[in-house]
Parts: sequence; structure tokens; C-alpha cells
Amino acid sequence: MLQSKLFTKTKKEIPADETSKNAQLLIRAGFIHKEMAGVYSWLPLGLLVLNKIREIISQEMQNLNSTEIIMSSLQNKETWLQTKRWEDEKVNIWFKSKLHNDQEIGFGWSHEEPMVEMLKNFVNSYKDLPIIVHQFQNKFRNEVRAKAGVMRGREFLMKDMYSFFSSQEALDKFYNQTIDAYKNIFEKVGLGHITYVTSAAGGVFTDKFSHEFQTICEVGEDNIYIHKNKSPENKFQENKSIAINQEIFNNETLLQMNLQKEDFELKKSVEVGNIFNFGNQKCQEMNLNFTDIDGQKKSVYLGSYGIGLTRLVGVIAEVLSDEKGLVWPNSVAPFSLHLISLAKNLEDESYKKAQEIYQKLTDHKLEILWDNRLDKSVGEKLNEADLIGIPLRVIISEKSLAAGGVEIKERKSSSKDGEIISIDQLLHMHLERC
Repeated sequence: MLQSKLFTKTKKEIPADETSKNAQLLIRAGFIHKEMAGVYSWLPLGLLVLNKIREIISQEMQNLNSTEIIMSSLQNKETWLQTKRWEDEKVNIWFKSKLHNDQEIGFGWSHEEPMVEMLKNFVNSYKDLPIIVHQFQNKFRNEVRAKAGVMRGREFLMKDMYSFFSSQEALDKFYNQTIDAYKNIFEKVGLGHITYVTSAAGGVFTDKFSHEFQTICEVGEDNIYIHKNKSPENKFQENKSIAINQEIFNNETLLQMNLQKEDFELKKSVEVGNIFNFGNQKCQEMNLNFTDIDGQKKSVYLGSYGIGLTRLVGVIAEVLSDEKGLVWPNSVAPFSLHLISLAKNLEDESYKKAQEIYQKLTDHKLEILWDNRLDKSVGEKLNEADLIGIPLRVIISEKSLAAGGVEIKERKSSSKDGEIISIDQLLHMHLERC
């Protein structure tokens, strides 16, 4: 992408009505646009990051043999009445409306009930199971507080997966496989070293216990207790990453785990994923049944698994940024390389060399953002590059050419200056990725 063709612009000023660090940075860098409290539009750079995260999650869902679908965001009141989760007393985050005929409808905050209702048309026998499906879809939740930027929005993009099995044993096995898949996801997006699997109560989703994936974050709304005997190399390492949500951190829980309260330390965190093992309770409530091999009628066993993609972007922006701006991990960055030309006119040798580099790399499908603007100062270009946060910055100028090539520097590097390498070295380095 040519930066001169990017319609969005960076901003120096912090938005007056935005208190969250992640939204401030994402707005200033041109990744999102704020529509109202808790509601954001995703601009070209932000959408590129979202799509990278979606690709990572899609691969893990494929590994679980899940099939992608998409369901309606408009939901039937009658479906939710079956489990008593339509009333605000039970679920207080509904957005609701009415059709012209006064029929009440809801805007999807989750899809367990509609998914179960739909599968009544497809499940009759044990031979029809298992069924595992997922979707990427905007969810709507009427949050009381919407001050955490894209970490807690009233509209957000979510991956939700649902599994249907014929036995509790089969569901439990898949549930544990999903925990491993989620660990892989958070590792790949750059948050694995500060993300923990925690036990928690089910809340509005289920009366059973569930598991949450909590990322350490100073402005997080949750509190978790982390076992002090943890591995700094891999926080997900079994028996060295025990973490318990504050709501169930009590003597009974500690006794069951054979641990002491003083073994833990309290940390602020933000929930980045959750999974629920409903057993056959919800399918019993909604009469989703199948005929088993012995001819008996039985209820289906349901699991539900969610990750908020837009929330993940917000958490990455919140915890991995620095005083200069965003710092994207390679795996989710909008571009792998930010090529910056310091030329003042099209005839400069440095401009022609930058054009040559850009063409060769893009011809090989590498993701390059070229700052080809001629009307910006050196300071403006470098400050904007720091704010946007692409992992690798390459500066080409008359000075760098005289020194032997281009100046290359990693965004997360604390050094002031980069390293001079030849253009051939740069091309070789990046074409090896093809």
C-alpha cells in the first residue's frame, strides 16, 4: 500500500472523549473511528489487523474440524424464552426492538439458543453427531460501562464456536482440545506470555463452572490470583500457570486444589476468551434430542467457545504499546515492513531506489506500506511510523545510500538509530519468506 493513497491520517491530539489508552492510540494511528461510546468503525489499517487475527483463529478452528457458518444477528424472542434468558432480569445486556407487527426481536449477544434451535432440523440419530460449527459475527451487548475502548464495546466482532456430542465424555475430550487450541491462538497473536487459563463461574451463560482466558493488564476489569510458582518462559506450562478468578477464589476452591492462599498473587486482567461446558442441560431445556444406538432417546451435549477479535486488538494495543505508539507483533501487524522514503522529489535517487524495493517486494506478495509522500518532514514521517507500529522500519535516503544502502530498525528496539544494510541484503532477507 502507498501511504499517499491511504485516506486515513494520523493525529497528534488525544481524543477528548476517549479515556482508554487502546482507543486513543488506535484512533490517533488511523485504525478505528469512534461513532459513539462503545461503538467503533474499523478503518483499512485496523481491518488488516482484524483479518490477521481471524486467519490465526480460522486455522485453529479447522484443526478442530469445525465448519464455518454465519447466523442471523436478529433473534427470535420465542427461542430464548425456552431457557428463560430473554427477560432482562436474567440477561441484562440485550438490545431489543420490534417489527412493524409489534413482534419483539433481539440483537444477538450470543448464539447458543438459536444454534440449538436450528439443529433440531438436522439431529435425529447418534449418526448425526458430532457437529462442530463456528462463525465470525458482530455481537451486540448493552454494556453499562463502555469506557475501555475496543476492549469492551457495545458492538464487537466475535468468533463463537458450538460443539454437539452424544456423550459427556466426548464433549469433555473436545473441550480440553479447545483449551489447547485457544492457548495456540493467544501464543500466536503475541499474548501467550501474559495470558492464563482461569476457572470461573458461568455467569449469564451457565450455572456450571467455565474457563476464561485472562491477559494481565493494568486497566483490566477482572482480578485473578496467579500461583507464584510460574514459568516466565511459558505461562501456559501445565502446573506452572495456575490462575483462579477472584469470584471463586475461596477456601473451598483452594482445598480442592491442595493449595494455600499465600501461594498466589493478585493481578488485574482482561478476559480475552471463554469456554463453557453446558453438559446436556441446555439441550434438555430446548428438547434437542437424538436416538442412541440402543434406541433410547437422549439429550445432546453442548459446548460453547468464544473469542472477541476486536477485544484482542484492543488488548494488544493496551499492553504491548509504548510511549511512542503501537507495537504490533509480526503475526498480526497490518504490514510486515514500513518503507520510508525521505526524498523531496520524484527524481531523487533515493525515491527511485525506494520504488524499486517496493516493486520487488510487492511482486512477491509481501505486505509493505511505503511512505512515498513528498510533503512530509523527516520528523513527521518517523513519528507517524512509531505511532502506527509496524514491526520493521526501513529508511532510504541520500544519506543511507551514501552509507551503503538502507537503514533498518525494529519497532520494538530501544536504540535511537538502526543498522545500515545493503539493498541486496534487504531484498534477500524478505524474499526468503516467499
